[in-house]
Amino acid sequence: MNESVRILIADDHTIVRQGLARLLEEQPGFRVVGEATNGQTAVDQSLELKPDIVILDIAMPRMNGIEAAKKIRKQLPKTKILILSMYSHEHYIHELIETGVSGYLLKDASGRDIINAIHSAMKNETFLSPVISKVLMENYRSPGRMGSSVAEKYKELSNREREVFQLIAEGHPTREIADLLCVSISTIKSHRAKIMEKLNIDSPVKLIHFAIQLGLVDSGMIKPGN
Repeated sequence: MNESVRILIADDHTIVRQGLARLLEEQPGFRVVGEATNGQTAVDQSLELKPDIVILDIAMPRMNGIEAAKKIRKQLPKTKILILSMYSHEHYIHELIETGVSGYLLKDASGRDIINAIHSAMKNETFLSPVISKVLMENYRSPGRMGSSVAEKYKELSNREREVFQLIAEGHPTREIADLLCVSISTIKSHRAKIMEKLNIDSPVKLIHFAIQLGLVDSGMIKPGN
């Protein structure tokens, strides 16, 4: 491999992100060109830096890894995406595989697995943790089993509604969400009403609980007072 593989790491946990960066920088032929603490920054840095590989966590603030992966794949089809997550939910795996990610590893993966996943991605191959492969095989054998009612409801949201959903779940006020997404307050209120209707929930507290169930946010990402 003549040129270094350029890698961007996106994870909101500093110790995970820095530890992974240190591991990869020690490997010959790898270069970490950027680090992101949330999904929106991961998308922005990807467009700016055009890395060969983006390693994404799923539960990140501002934009989760699923939505970030979709945006990066759409705008940078040559960039390979690896998911490194705590979660092995079926709906994540299937949606991300359909999106075209090159690998899905759990955070208990070894450093060697992550290195192998990068090499596989650069050869246009897919690398899956054994647990992820098992989930896919079980679903292949029982195709009618996939998806909880919570996951199925979430699938009904549009991409924009998913962005608004996450920001609401994190506790951002309506005006701030409008500013972040560069739309009017009334537009956000309309999205909020549609989200509540589609998810069949009637309070912000239930919305936060729904997001935690999905693994899209964790308690550390929620603003105090929510």
